[in-house]
Amino acid sequence: MKRIVLTGGGTAGHVTPNIALIPELLREGWDIHYIGTEKGIEHSLIAKEKDVSYHIINSGKLRRYMDIKNFTDPFRVIQGVGQSINLIRKLKPNIIFSKGGFVSVPVVIGGWTNRVPVIIHESDITPGLANKISYPFASKVCATFPETAQHFKGDKGIHTGTPLRKDLLAGNPNKGKKICGFTNDKPVLMVMGGSLGAVAINKFIRSILDKLTSRFNVVHLCGKNNLDRSLKNTPGYKQFEYVSEELPHIMALASLIVSRAGANSIYEFLALKKPNLLIPLPLSASRGDQILNAQSFQRQGFSKVLDQDSLTEDKLLIAILDVYANRQKYIDKMSHTDHTRGVERILTIINELSK
Repeated sequence: MKRIVLTGGGTAGHVTPNIALIPELLREGWDIHYIGTEKGIEHSLIAKEKDVSYHIINSGKLRRYMDIKNFTDPFRVIQGVGQSINLIRKLKPNIIFSKGGFVSVPVVIGGWTNRVPVIIHESDITPGLANKISYPFASKVCATFPETAQHFKGDKGIHTGTPLRKDLLAGNPNKGKKICGFTNDKPVLMVMGGSLGAVAINKFIRSILDKLTSRFNVVHLCGKNNLDRSLKNTPGYKQFEYVSEELPHIMALASLIVSRAGANSIYEFLALKKPNLLIPLPLSASRGDQILNAQSFQRQGFSKVLDQDSLTEDKLLIAILDVYANRQKYIDKMSHTDHTRGVERILTIINELSK
């Protein structure tokens, strides 16, 4: 039986593309194993995949800023490399597919040490730190954005798009309406800040909530521990920490979306033709990848972008109303693209290299 090891974690964005691949890999008869950390979000998400064997290693976060853990986490990474080498030697996979994040580095090095072909997927326009470290050990680097391939020398880089879950494209708006408990036919504004939430976006949305709910039903994915209990019974407002199985139905219901600019999320909006307002993570809190993602989508006419550092309540409300008023313009632009074949393209590369 063909065997594949998947890895990636730290945030949901480093896991959900792997989840999109799993049903198709199973359909092709692959024996699937996942290597991740014990306490990372990847463990809780992959635990729901009953046909996937999960293996735990140690790893440390790779930081670009000063932190006391920068002195101890390298030893955890080294320990994880040793664990990965032994685990991969035991599993004897045909191939490894890495979605990035700090947990992936030991696995990629462990695969290279055991002469197992490694495929990396990079979601953003510029490679993240984990993928920069892993790149020399990879056979191929799949890229979501066409601009990304130039960052990888030789013929390693290939534009595939991002793997999208098939069920995401089959959401039912009536089910979404029922999940949210909305009882009228107002247009639905969906707000999301990623699996960890976005405190700044949450704050601004709630500060203008009265004005928003007079025009929209608002469904707010606010992140872990970010629920506002005082707003629990607000008419036309439904908040969740995080959703998984419900997400396709809620997105199908949405008339427009306010979001961060993580690559996986914005390509989902593109595939679903959802008008969107992007508020990327500022440079003070990131390496700037979301800013580049958002600028690319704005240039192509898929999105409107706001800078968080200059954000005000009035600017946010005006921008939301503007996107909604001009929603057909964005839908028309997005309708000229097809970004739903990422899984198919990546599976082709997996099958070729695994031979």
